[in-house]
Amino acid sequence: MATLLYRLGRTAFRRRWLVTLLWVAIVGGAGAGAVMAPAASDDTTSFMPGIEAQKAFDLIGERFPGSSADGATAQIVFIAPDGLKVTAADEREAITTLVEKAADEPRVSGAVDPFTAGAVSKDGSTAYATVNFEVAASELTDDDRAALERAIDEARATGLTVEAGGSALTVQPAAGGSSEVIGIALAAVVLLITFGSLAAAGLPLLTAVVGVGVSMAAIMALGSTLGLSMTSGTLASMLGLAVGIDYALFVVSRYREERAAGRDPHEAVGIAVGTAGSAVVFAGLTVVIALAGLSVIGVPMLTKMGLCAAGAVVVAVLIALTLVPALLGMWPDAVLSRRNRNRNRNRNRGRATDGRAAGGHAAGGRTADGSAGDGRAAGGRAAGATENGGSRWARFVLRRPVTVLLLCVAGLGALALPATELEMGMPGAESKSTASTERRAYDALAEGFGAGFNGPLTVVADVADVKDPADARQAVKEIAERIGSTDGVVSVSSPRFNEAGDAALFSAVPSTGPNDEKTKDLVQSIRAERAGLESTTGATFEVTGSTAMNIDVAQALQDALLPYLAVIVGLALLLLLVVFRSLLVPVKAAFGFLLSVLASLGAVVAVFQWGWGADLLGVEQPGPIMSLMPIFLVGIVFGLAMDYEVFLVARMREAYVHGDRAPQAVVTGFRHSARVVAAAAAIMIAVFSGFVGAEEPMIKTIGFGLAVAVLFDAFVVRMAFVPAVLALLGDKAWWIPRRLDRVLPHVDVEGSGLGTRTVDGGGSVAGESPAPRRPARI
Repeated sequence: MATLLYRLGRTAFRRRWLVTLLWVAIVGGAGAGAVMAPAASDDTTSFMPGIEAQKAFDLIGERFPGSSADGATAQIVFIAPDGLKVTAADEREAITTLVEKAADEPRVSGAVDPFTAGAVSKDGSTAYATVNFEVAASELTDDDRAALERAIDEARATGLTVEAGGSALTVQPAAGGSSEVIGIALAAVVLLITFGSLAAAGLPLLTAVVGVGVSMAAIMALGSTLGLSMTSGTLASMLGLAVGIDYALFVVSRYREERAAGRDPHEAVGIAVGTAGSAVVFAGLTVVIALAGLSVIGVPMLTKMGLCAAGAVVVAVLIALTLVPALLGMWPDAVLSRRNRNRNRNRNRGRATDGRAAGGHAAGGRTADGSAGDGRAAGGRAAGATENGGSRWARFVLRRPVTVLLLCVAGLGALALPATELEMGMPGAESKSTASTERRAYDALAEGFGAGFNGPLTVVADVADVKDPADARQAVKEIAERIGSTDGVVSVSSPRFNEAGDAALFSAVPSTGPNDEKTKDLVQSIRAERAGLESTTGATFEVTGSTAMNIDVAQALQDALLPYLAVIVGLALLLLLVVFRSLLVPVKAAFGFLLSVLASLGAVVAVFQWGWGADLLGVEQPGPIMSLMPIFLVGIVFGLAMDYEVFLVARMREAYVHGDRAPQAVVTGFRHSARVVAAAAAIMIAVFSGFVGAEEPMIKTIGFGLAVAVLFDAFVVRMAFVPAVLALLGDKAWWIPRRLDRVLPHVDVEGSGLGTRTVDGGGSVAGESPAPRRPARI
């Protein structure tokens, strides 16, 4: 692996203009495809196959072909001024005028007058009209929405309070925008502080933006064909930006390190791509596996989001391995610090030595006798190595491993406690800001018609097995009456039969809101009556509607969470076993991942479900966590956690196989990688935090969850838990059974095959690395 990537890096460096032009062509082609592709339409016909609500939804589409649920709807809510009623002459005239104007619009299939439909509250203060469109919300144009909005404004001018809900006037979140800008700005600050060079800070940002551009253009180009939503694009841009910056950061950082050790640019690029690039490949692979693995859950929407994000990660890896070394080839000294640029300039003029300072070789290099350049002095300190914050922190942990380990486990365990009370649902308009018309419409309907009005249950009765039409109607009547008498049901509408007479539809309005636990119990109670009614009437029924769909999806995803977590942990163990050729290092990594993901879920529950600090994050209404979020969070956090594990521990193993003792290998790994890993984590946190300001609840929740997950995983698990465990294990950390060692494929992630590369790049050996140490085996 390392040798292959070493050659790839040198080739990209040498053919830099060709590689750059190829990426320019890719960007142009993807952009052209995005411009020419038709607009994507949201696919809502099969949200989660197998659940009852979806089966009922499919049955409605089969038996009632004329009543497609795909068309956009707008629910216009009218509230009379204080002391008046909507039934008063002036108010009634204004409402009727609006309905008539809405019905005359070209793409409106019908508008229901509230006075003929009985859609007026008992106290006469509130009424609502439903406007149905012929096309889905994603196909409505700005002109279609503007016509309805003008009619609403005219009604408001009469003194009525008019609010609008439904899918027709809801603006879909656009990919890109302020969230990405905020993330890029914060990342730029972190990179500038880390590198102290505008060029070194700008290169990862530039290549990450190129990667996100390619990914987003590809998603837009394929959106109509594959049914990709803007939510999928936003999540892909979020992850693509974060990992794109991080992966380029690791390659650039290793390149700077190799240049500081005296290597020529082309050799430094080869070694940077061969070593850091190997870690990038395996880190990216873990993220891709986790995201692509979401497809096994069985939710098409989740599958699309995962695959889009996985594609963005693949693009980020390819750019880090090809475009980054090509750009380094164009400006080989621009990313170096001023001191190293001056030293290289002096070396080229023949006025400097080969970079060795008094007391030893440059940090990370080799001494003249071929021994490790950071040879250990008494007490385990590297005599020729430069101390920095990373090595000092590692020594601190090595002196107190038990204390640090206990503090990490106890702290993250306490943060994970709220996750035991996780409630999943699908927040709707009630979770939006009170400044939005959708939220005000929701509140007005709940106040005028009851909390359950915003989440009616749709019941489809199947009477195909009842041959006599009179018996079929009696069976449906009995089903409706039984459901209407169930505790918690406020009202039941009159059943409506299809043309064939083998199915009927009616709605049941609960007394509680869509996300109330009592509503979930009510749905189960209604379904429990099915067996008895089927035995007495010969007919059966199923419950669907947005409320029942959300309840079924939440339950199915909650049931799938632990199995998916087990699969992810198993994959982590297997992949890290191959990478590190150790039994205990993968176990430690998997346990650390569990700590970080459970702690992040606990933080999400505390903020978004319990409301702790919700005002600070703009969370309008705490409530159940969006059903898709926990599983998606687990998948992404797994990938990111393994990123930091590979980047940090691979450098420790590199030091160990090249001769360092186990404790010193930990110090060496931290000396070279801690600062870069900390910067990478800070960048991820900055990018994800930028999405906390998004209006879309799903994006806001995932942005917060990922930000705190990276915080816990990078700065607690990888920076404290990992070195504490490795300190306690010593050489046993790198132990592997002899038979297993022979079976596992040999993947050179740490670059041991590159150990004899020359320092001056000119063919003369300036000091060879010692033979790599084999892992401890029995």
